[in-house]
Amino acid sequence: MQETPDQLNLVAIGGGTGLSSLLSGLKHYVNDGRSYDNFWGMALGQLTAVVTVTDDGGSSGRLREEFHILPPGDIRNCMAALSEDGQLLAKLFQYRFPGEGNLNGHSFGNLFLTALTGVTGDFLQAIKLSSGVLAIRGRIFPSTTTDVVLVAELDNGQVVRGETTISKFGPRIKKIGLSPEHCLPLEETLQAIKQADIITLGPGSLFTSIIPNLLVSGIPSAIAESPAIKVCILNIMTQPGETSGLGVKEHLAALFDAAPELNLDYIIINCQPISTQFQKVYLADGAEQIGLSEALLPELFCYGRKINVIARNLLDETSDKVRHCPEKLAKAVFQTYQDKLGKHPIKRALDLDRLGSETEVLGFDRT
Repeated sequence: MQETPDQLNLVAIGGGTGLSSLLSGLKHYVNDGRSYDNFWGMALGQLTAVVTVTDDGGSSGRLREEFHILPPGDIRNCMAALSEDGQLLAKLFQYRFPGEGNLNGHSFGNLFLTALTGVTGDFLQAIKLSSGVLAIRGRIFPSTTTDVVLVAELDNGQVVRGETTISKFGPRIKKIGLSPEHCLPLEETLQAIKQADIITLGPGSLFTSIIPNLLVSGIPSAIAESPAIKVCILNIMTQPGETSGLGVKEHLAALFDAAPELNLDYIIINCQPISTQFQKVYLADGAEQIGLSEALLPELFCYGRKINVIARNLLDETSDKVRHCPEKLAKAVFQTYQDKLGKHPIKRALDLDRLGSETEVLGFDRT
């Protein structure tokens, strides 16, 4: 007889493709009456995604400007990630119209959310109903329902408005903010954070996907007060025009600068070097791999805070780009919970040379 799994609540905070990748790995552990992967007797009783809403480019930006709604793109991507693999409706939501007409560049899911918002008069209701249509394995909340714009102060003193513009600028970002500065989260978001067993930040664009969530009034303090294990997931590569030249500690410092009350228990780092071919391709665009040196350390210190390091091979070997493997990433997140409880303590990166099988290298040996 199978053991009844522990029911954990997990809140994943972020945006962009990074959050979608994480969700697509975590959804397999959601115990919602359908099949799920039992991970050492653990399952997710509730999976909640908190998504940034500052996108002003592409299809989302056009719909946002014309219909005065929150940008639907990141939310749509999270819906697709949380839906059943291979589901036709999920593929339909991600379909992007070709051609040169008015529909060019729009995704069906963005249009669907926009239309449903018009029918119901409520963007949140549109998200809920669309989630039901796709039968997603979790909940999705925008970080705020306020129409906010990203504002960045660059190292050269210039002030730039708008996520798309900020991402394209060369000078390093000194400080990021929201306009209006005061915006509130949903009460459901605060409750999810309060009841969470695990809270993750990232992966994703540091200044334009992750930090904007921490600028919403009440979210950082809710995270700080939550008894959950707090986990930062480091990007594999720097992002040209946004994090060029920034190392691991600079990434962490940016989070703490944005939310001084924030506390983190773990940082998950990919310790597998990318191929020489990928190095050349990404270096040509001004991006480089980060975290390889820090992956050898058992812990990091930033602003007087000690953060435990979990270093694993997290690369998606099947992708034609440098990406996290959703399945590996989900397992690494669960390992933080096991490690915190003292169950199956994590084998650190320093031990990798002495480990034999892939099972041991990944730290999943139950002996």
